[in-house]
Formats: sequence, structure tokens, C-alpha cells
Amino acid sequence: MSLIFYNREKLKQHTKWRWGEEKLGEMCGVVDDWEQLAESEANYVLFGIPEDVGVRANYGHVGTSKAWNACLDAICNIQSNVFTNANNVVVLGEIDCSEEMMDAKQLESDDPFFPTKIGSLVKSIDDKVSEIIQKIIALNKIPIAIGGGQNNAYGMIKGVSLSYDKPINCINLDAYSDFTALEHRHSGNGFSYAHEEGYLDKYFILGLLRNYNSVTLLNRIEETEGKVAFERFEDISVYQKTSFKEALQKAKKHVAGTYFGLELDLDTVATMGSSAMTPSGFTLEEARQYITTLSKHKNCIYIHLCEGNPLMENFESQVGKSLAFLISDILGN
Repeated sequence: MSLIFYNREKLKQHTKWRWGEEKLGEMCGVVDDWEQLAESEANYVLFGIPEDVGVRANYGHVGTSKAWNACLDAICNIQSNVFTNANNVVVLGEIDCSEEMMDAKQLESDDPFFPTKIGSLVKSIDDKVSEIIQKIIALNKIPIAIGGGQNNAYGMIKGVSLSYDKPINCINLDAYSDFTALEHRHSGNGFSYAHEEGYLDKYFILGLLRNYNSVTLLNRIEETEGKVAFERFEDISVYQKTSFKEALQKAKKHVAGTYFGLELDLDTVATMGSSAMTPSGFTLEEARQYITTLSKHKNCIYIHLCEGNPLMENFESQVGKSLAFLISDILGN
């Protein structure tokens, strides 16, 4: 089995007990197997994908494999109260990516066969993610995945699509499209592969940065004849041609007519510890508005928070607490 289930003792390792307080790590759901998950009344299932294989394959900064642990240290210690709804989530565990991580670390980027070798490792993780998503969807629950790179969007989209036997839509708060060429699998082409293989229908990128998206990429988007659309970051936050709220509505209109996945790449948040840190981006509060607004929609079928990198500038606490805020925005009221 590609999933490592967490028990209460595991969560206690991340939870700081304090007299008179109840923490999420003490009050959230835990299960030993899929049968127990089926019996749980919680709507949300939280799990980690501790890998940076997809980021390595895209020649990026390693460290996204550490985001899940940083997230656990933070989310387990938020207060369990009437606003956080700890009883509405099961902390399921983590997808076992240890073998792929070990193999990826042995590869040299100047090896002429590097793309093929590491691409196959990304595909192996794709299969694991798709398998877990199908199991969660079959139980009528909403998965919340903490990456890892955005390569894992492919496995999540595929898992949902196979579950319903039809393509789904997706929205991504991101400075990059991750709709790049269909070369070896990596963190930059999860959506283009999902679209090419018929798992992804409509796709909206909210916050595309003009400086980091090529002519080839923009032409590829245009060739989808409206299936893929975007709103530029500059038009929202620099030129103020449209408000953030208006951009959210535009994105929702594009994808929300059927089941859609909700993606948030932490690269898009200014000065966030992430695999491609940026000094100019959305605020964490805007990211929280995005998550709060769209995760509550009846057709939101999964949430994926990715590309956090606690190793960048030693931002472990920042990344962990930011992920905890975003998760509690999904659960809370």
C-alpha cells in the first residue's frame, strides 16, 4: 500500500500539550484503515505528499518534501474550538514517496538520461496519488493534499476523473501556468499532461506573471480555444484593471459548472518560502480569500496546497503556519 496511515500517537509527536486547551492534533479524526475512514462523519481528509522529485525534474530548488512535516507541526497546534471544526477532518497520513526520493537523490542532472530517469519516478508518484484520490472520492469525502510539487496536480486530477469517468475542471492560484511542453514529467507540466490525456477539461490560472511565461506557452494556451484561460497578476495588483474579487468571480465562472479541483501554489504568495520564491505576488490574506471562497463551492472536489519549501531561507515556521491558516480556512467558519 502506498499510504502510511497516522494514528493518534503520531499526531501527539507534533502536538504541544497545554493544560486547559484542546488542540486540533488531539481532536481531529484518525483512522487505521479505509473501512474506518468510510465510517467517519468528517467531510475532509488531510494527507501529505512528502516529495520534491517533480521539482528536481523541473530543475528547481529541493525542499518541498519538508512542507508536510512543517504543516503538521503547525496544524496540530491550532486550537480546537467552535470556529476551527477539528471534528470535520481526518488526518489520514502520508503517501510513501521514500523510494522515489531515494532514487532521485542518486541521479545527476548532467546525465543525458536524467530527464527520462527522473520522469519515470514522477510517474510512479503520479500513480500513487491517483490511487489514493480514487479511494477517498469513492467514500464521498474531499481530499486536502499538502505537497510536494505541483506535479501532483496531475495525479489528483486523474484520480477524480477516473472516479467519475469524465474530465474535470481546475483552478490554480499561481504565477506560472504549469501547462508547459509534454516532455518528461515534472512539476511544470502536470496540467498540460492532464489536459492532453483527457482528464482535465477547463483550466483557469489566476495570477499569471508576465515575466515568467514564454511565447510558446501563451500560444499553447491560445490553441486550447478557451478551455484554458487566465487573469494576469499585473492586471489585478499593479494596473488594477480588475479587483481580486472580480478575478475570483471570473475564475469561478470558468470552472465551477461541474466538479473542479482547487490548486494553490505557494510560489504565488509574496516572500513565501517556496520552490520559486517571489518578492512580488499575492498576499497570504488574498490566498486565504481564494481558498475560503472557492473551497465552499458545492462543486469543489479536492484541494491541493503545494510548492511550499521550508528550506528556503529557513522559513519552516512561516510555511507551516501559512498552510495551517489555509487548512483552517477550509474547515472553519
